[in-house]
Amino acid sequence: MAKANFEDNMENLEKIVTELEKGELNLDDSISKFEEGIKISKECNKILEEAEKKITILLEKDGNIEEENFTAE
Repeated sequence: MAKANFEDNMENLEKIVTELEKGELNLDDSISKFEEGIKISKECNKILEEAEKKITILLEKDGNIEEENFTAE
C-alpha cells in the first residue's frame, strides 16, 4: 500500500474525529480509533517537518537572488 500524503492523512483523521465525536462507538472501538488517529497525527507532523526542511526563502539582496534556508520561528 502506498504511503498516504498529507491531505489524505488529514481527511482520514477528520473522519476518525467525527466518528469519535458521535459517541456511538463502544469503548474498545473508541480506543482503537483514538490510537489510529494518534498514528496519523504523528505521520502528518513528520510530513510537515520534512516539508519545512525543504522550504527555502528567496530574498532579493543587492539586485541578486539568494537562497536562505527556512527556519520556523
